[in-house]
Amino acid sequence: MKPLKNELKPRTPESPGAGATLDQWLSWLESIHPVEIDLGLDRVLVVLRRLFRKKPAARIITVAGTNGKGSTVAALEALLVTAGRRTGAYTSPHLHKYNERIRVDGQDISDADLISAFEKVEAARGPETLTYFEFGTLAAFVALSESGVQDWILEVGLGGRLDAVNVIDPDLAIITSIDIDHVAFLGDNREVIGFEKAGILRPGIPAVLADIDPPRSVLQQATAQKVVMFRSGQDYTIQEEGTGSGESIVNLHVQQDSLRLPSGPLPVQSMAAAVMALRALEPDLEPAVIEAALVRVKAPGRFERLERDPDLYVDVGHNPHAASWLCKRLQAIKGIDRKVYAVYAALADKDVEGVVDAMAPVVDGWYLAGLDVPRGLDPDSLRERINARAVFSTCDSVAGAIAAAKADAAASDIVIVFGSFFTVAEARSLFV
Repeated sequence: MKPLKNELKPRTPESPGAGATLDQWLSWLESIHPVEIDLGLDRVLVVLRRLFRKKPAARIITVAGTNGKGSTVAALEALLVTAGRRTGAYTSPHLHKYNERIRVDGQDISDADLISAFEKVEAARGPETLTYFEFGTLAAFVALSESGVQDWILEVGLGGRLDAVNVIDPDLAIITSIDIDHVAFLGDNREVIGFEKAGILRPGIPAVLADIDPPRSVLQQATAQKVVMFRSGQDYTIQEEGTGSGESIVNLHVQQDSLRLPSGPLPVQSMAAAVMALRALEPDLEPAVIEAALVRVKAPGRFERLERDPDLYVDVGHNPHAASWLCKRLQAIKGIDRKVYAVYAALADKDVEGVVDAMAPVVDGWYLAGLDVPRGLDPDSLRERINARAVFSTCDSVAGAIAAAKADAAASDIVIVFGSFFTVAEARSLFV
């Protein structure tokens, strides 16, 4: 039996309409596409062309990579503001409120402006179905355009080549790091993943490559497109020197110049990538001004200290590459007598075994927690996956695991809460 015409494609629920709240819009966005992730640019490009007849006048910087994207965006945003530029940023995911994803002049977008952007995307969408992320990305473009900011800093959501952010050509691209994550969508090796990340490159535009050992797939695409490349380890170098007090002095060397980078809480590779992007965009900013701006940069959830006695940190790291960085950062401040207690909660599609192995050298006690969110691992499932790797306690919630870790820790010890944005969001809600 031949299907009826209107059965060929799932019918999109009616949009919230005039007077709807932001929560109503966000709930609706979750229902308008059959699957959560549906990589590809065709649908987004159709709607983009209805929204914008030509490329926006702003300067566009696109940031891709496995880890360090949010830190790079935060650092570059601060530097461009220091240079006197009106700057907007689009990042994902958010910790507490969707508004965090779109910043204009350093401030989260208002509910009213966000709803207005949603309404404009819906008016242009027509029969196209868009995922939650695709719809939100187009709304970010609308909001940034209407704000009149001079620079857009756009964080890629997943991959690069087929990510919705990639529908707009950048004026500068940054690739922060390349490692294994999102295997089901991007592949299970760095060469394949590198090919996807390098999809944000464009012929002749400058690009910063922060990975000191990039896959050949990235370099081949950069060469083929005659990209003006600024490579870590070649065009600029990062030198770290221990001070004996647990911290380090970090210098960025570029040709004959050198400037000091803060040693934490953000990855120095992200800071350096932002500086290199700034040198391409605003080459006249003085090193002393750059250094002062970087010291003030903060990114919620990135090795963020929420409490003292014991020191309690949170970090959104959720894959082995991020966990390796976190382990080194903790080792730098741990010293001889302090212990580290780890509260860990994760999503089911993550390499939890690899994460635990990466953190093992610095952790003295594990507290596993469940995440009551889609794809979240319950504590029993998490325990089964890492059973042979560590001695641990289990708790139903992140809050419960934090309480248990703090009860066992001395005032001089460290509690680190990590594993996902959901983990950090739950922890921050207790202290912030």
